[in-house]
Amino acid sequence: MQSATPGRMTRRSAGLAPGPLERKIAARIRAQGPVTFSDYMRECLYDPEWGYYSHPETRRFADFYTSVDVHPLFGRLLARQLAEMWRMLDCPPEFCAVEAGAGTGRLASHILDFAARELPDFYEVLCYVAVEQSAARRANHAEMLSAHIDKGRAASASHVPAGIRAGCVLSKEFLDAMRAHRLGVEQGELRGIYIAVRVEERIEITGPLSTPEIEGYFRKQGITLREGQQAEVGLEAAHWIADIGARLGRGFVLTIDYGHETGELYDERHMRGTMLAYLHHRADENFLRAPGQQDLTCHVNFTALDVYGREAGLRRTGCVSQMAFLVALGHANEFADLYEPGATEVERIRARLKLKTLIHPEGMGETFHVFIQHKGISAPQLTGLAGI
Repeated sequence: MQSATPGRMTRRSAGLAPGPLERKIAARIRAQGPVTFSDYMRECLYDPEWGYYSHPETRRFADFYTSVDVHPLFGRLLARQLAEMWRMLDCPPEFCAVEAGAGTGRLASHILDFAARELPDFYEVLCYVAVEQSAARRANHAEMLSAHIDKGRAASASHVPAGIRAGCVLSKEFLDAMRAHRLGVEQGELRGIYIAVRVEERIEITGPLSTPEIEGYFRKQGITLREGQQAEVGLEAAHWIADIGARLGRGFVLTIDYGHETGELYDERHMRGTMLAYLHHRADENFLRAPGQQDLTCHVNFTALDVYGREAGLRRTGCVSQMAFLVALGHANEFADLYEPGATEVERIRARLKLKTLIHPEGMGETFHVFIQHKGISAPQLTGLAGI
């Protein structure tokens, strides 16, 4: 790196003692020089010993909840959408549903339990692969999915299968946690943001872009940043969607996450980018605090998924809010899937309140979007996208 200049400093938060990952990162920087924010983010989240996602999932609940944690309805409606995809592919003898970033298998269990009970024809051809890199979280699959594994309807894996003849690759809040480069515009020039160490503190400095791919990323999507603007570039997510497209023979890619199209993601309302740190249910921009002890995420660029996916044969099916997706799927049977068999009226009221959390515009309903792509099938009309 050349001509690096000091940038904004972020100090450790009081009360959080330096941990082993913090010391490991500092030692690397002192020995090898400043690291890209992308490399820093990778260490913070995925270091096999001390990264955030190496912790048991119970640690996550101290920082944030997901739609899957609210109610099984989320997985039940996804099961209905997957079954419809299977029918649109002319009911192949095996339908492979691959969940990337499956965690402990909670969403997988909701989908499989419901399919076994309510969608028996689909369940008999379903092969559900729960993919999770974290060994600590993957260890839960044997218990969480035991009944379905025994029946040959589910499997646990650390990586996406090399080939998926027919099926769907789905993810929920997975791409937002992929590492991303951060950069800014200084005197009309794109400059990368790096992490350095000064005395005992980590600081941000700027320098030349670490890879020409970053300029290519902007050029492909027609992105022009403003002077002084900071932004993220999700090269890892772009590479991932291209790889998934190459592995998929026929079927769909279903991405549920918070994010925007390019025009909104890089507009004047996002002059500091979208990267956030989550700790104890609070979000802020203190990215350099407590490596490995807080989550780091940034908004997904759905336009990039479309552009890079097309290079691997994927085509955009549609993009809707989580609210529109769930309402369209639930409307078919007036949300009867919301209730457990034999539920009392009190239990039904509680279930309806949880439904509001999933679809309310000021809650998860408009925060998250469902982005679907297809391959090997012409212009599919999916129920979950009926609102577009």
